[in-house]
Amino acid sequence: MEKAARADAGGMSQMRFGLTLKRGYSGGVTRKMKNFTYVAKDSSGKNVKGTMEAEDAQDLLGKVHDQGLYLISYNEALGGKRKNSYRFSTKKLAFSCRQLAAMMTSGLTIVRALDILYKEEEHKGAKEAWLGVYEDVNKGSTFTEALRTRLGTFPDFFISMVDAGETSGTLDLTMQRLSDYYANSNKLNNKVKSASIYPIILGVLCIAMVIGMFTFILPQFAGMMEEDKMNGLSKALFAFSDFLKERWYILLIALFVIVFGIIYGLKVESIRLWFDKVKIKMPAVGPLMVKIYEGRFARTLSSLYSSGIPMVECLERSSKILNNTYVDKCFIQVVDEVKQGAPLSQSLVKTEIFEGMFCSIIYVGEESGALDEILEKTADYYEEEADSAVERLVGLMEPLMIIIMGVAIGLCLAGIFPLLYGSFEGIENS
Repeated sequence: MEKAARADAGGMSQMRFGLTLKRGYSGGVTRKMKNFTYVAKDSSGKNVKGTMEAEDAQDLLGKVHDQGLYLISYNEALGGKRKNSYRFSTKKLAFSCRQLAAMMTSGLTIVRALDILYKEEEHKGAKEAWLGVYEDVNKGSTFTEALRTRLGTFPDFFISMVDAGETSGTLDLTMQRLSDYYANSNKLNNKVKSASIYPIILGVLCIAMVIGMFTFILPQFAGMMEEDKMNGLSKALFAFSDFLKERWYILLIALFVIVFGIIYGLKVESIRLWFDKVKIKMPAVGPLMVKIYEGRFARTLSSLYSSGIPMVECLERSSKILNNTYVDKCFIQVVDEVKQGAPLSQSLVKTEIFEGMFCSIIYVGEESGALDEILEKTADYYEEEADSAVERLVGLMEPLMIIIMGVAIGLCLAGIFPLLYGSFEGIENS
């Protein structure tokens, strides 16, 4: 039953986008097949990746639907390479949406607006993408259809919002909402990146100072020390100093192995799931991540829901924006419960991810019938909270790094001074 329901939902979704499911032959003439790579969901909510031959995007949608899958994204391949590998950044999308909103509000048609947009675009990748969209729309495709054939270039959230705007006849208002949404997302991303630069620089300097002490300063005292008079700490310090001088390459190799191990390990589904769960449970970092997720989730859900998209589809797409596999897995249960008629706030509480106050605000929105408005205000609040949390975390990093450097210097002094004092005392006695 679940699989059939998922397949029917997928079919309805495809029909919503105005895509027909005719394929095979056209007028008795075999059409040239194209290669597509795609990502879909099965009845259990698991991602399925694959390649398939199809006449066009409409034919691909039909073939994937026939397999009982719900298509998430796809790309047409040419000679083993993607047709357009450019991916729009949040900053670029915010700017493009603002331009489209301004032109459409002024009375220009979407075709004319896209024509101006691609001609004014300076970035090669973005220019090619908008040119392709313009050509498709100029030939009779809807804006949504033109975007969906370029899912690797445009985010799924962006396409869903455009589809809702076209369906409701409020595409100009939708573009303004998208502009605000991506501008806020870009602002938050930049704050997080900027805030993380200082601790990284401080950490690198801290490591460099410690290495410098062990490789340049500590060896200067080696000739003055008598090994039989060294305590355990002194022997360990000088042994580590010798290791850094003579076998530094082992440390470098170990560092590369650890870094690449983490990078490739996070590509394993089970490891990534564990890491994403730990990330939101860690002290200090966990509450910050939760606030960021709450702000993004509220902003995304508000934008989608206010555009007339059904709540179930809003939830499925909103969880993807968070880019956390553990949260995404929890939302499978949330979506299933909402489908069965459970309140969203109640389902969110069961995930044990979001704060109690956040869930209470959602409950008030559901009861008052003004969920979209409350979500927008909630997004503003939690984005500000995330900014404050980032600043507090960065403020804690500076004294933490100073303490680490102080401990390293203190260990060196504790290992050297007793030996130096003994040497000077021996010289005085002689």
